[in-house]
Amino acid sequence: MSGFILLEDGTRLDGELLGSGGDVTGEVVFNTSMTGYQEAVTDPSYAGQIITFTYPLIGNYGVSGDAMESERPQARGVIMREGKNGEDAATAEGGWLDWLRDCGIPAIGGIDTRALVRHIRDLGAMRGGIFPAELDESEARERVAAEPFMDGADFARTVTPDQPVEIDGAGPHVVGIDTGIKLSIIRQLKERGCRVTLLPCDTSAEDVLARDPDLVFLANGPGDPAALDYIVATVRELIGTRPVFGICLGHQLMCRAVGLQTYKLPFGHRGANHPVKDLTTGKIEITSQNHGFAVRAPDGTGRVESDEPVRWETDFGAAALSHVNLYDRTVEGLELLDVAGGTVQYHPEAGPGPHDSLYLFDRFLRRIEAAA
Repeated sequence: MSGFILLEDGTRLDGELLGSGGDVTGEVVFNTSMTGYQEAVTDPSYAGQIITFTYPLIGNYGVSGDAMESERPQARGVIMREGKNGEDAATAEGGWLDWLRDCGIPAIGGIDTRALVRHIRDLGAMRGGIFPAELDESEARERVAAEPFMDGADFARTVTPDQPVEIDGAGPHVVGIDTGIKLSIIRQLKERGCRVTLLPCDTSAEDVLARDPDLVFLANGPGDPAALDYIVATVRELIGTRPVFGICLGHQLMCRAVGLQTYKLPFGHRGANHPVKDLTTGKIEITSQNHGFAVRAPDGTGRVESDEPVRWETDFGAAALSHVNLYDRTVEGLELLDVAGGTVQYHPEAGPGPHDSLYLFDRFLRRIEAAA
């Protein structure tokens, strides 16, 4: 069945409806990974978004339960150059297009994704939708215009658990404020023997401390960190009482809690091929990323020109820039020096992606021991 994509600036691209065949609106973004399409669609950080895959063939190797990053798909829709329904991987349990259809996820193929991505790179991520061809374009335009902006939106409440989640382990007790944690992060903590407790995102600092954590973890997740001041206030109460570490959205919330600011990137960082320099070791890592917002340096700019772990003064004492993005020089990590805490913007668990940064989980746990 024929369909089309319509962006809020009026750009239209026609293609073939796949997946559930329905229509959907959201923020249209792009992901540059060559594999990991199922992981991307089930990543809670994509809540409220329609993913454009830049790799031309999506679905070659099928889907499986092990590739899930949450219990259900989180992205609202999928845009592809060519969607395949193959099951060629030994671990495949079904076809990609069948899975999208079963999950009720609208998708469209036959799209010039190169043209679409270039458009987004030039003008920035924007609202859009996937629609059936018979829908009048004027109605589609109204539906896109009615879609809320991602800026200022609290999507954390849409992906956080209703009740605490307990995961057994004999090691350090990690208590997470769950704004949309990926299952691969939980797996990395479990592999290191951690006992993990995940709490709803509106949990108070008092309730977090009542769990007697060895480490407070701030998870990844969707939306604008500037819309989550209630979590930032909680984090401010926790810093200095226990080691606090954050990944992705957690990085942004931690940085806001110590007095830094965040801003929206033109088209975000989404893919498994982003180079980041660890300023503490001098090594360059190829990283997996998925975020549309970033942290401003204290001078108010979005760029960091230095390759040294420069020190900044925060509301909680000195902090050092620990990681920098080599594509656009954005802040990718922060280490608190006067209290136990640190962050990284990218995904060290890399689900999917390279394993260059798995050491960060061990670094976090060593800092627990040092703070004990």
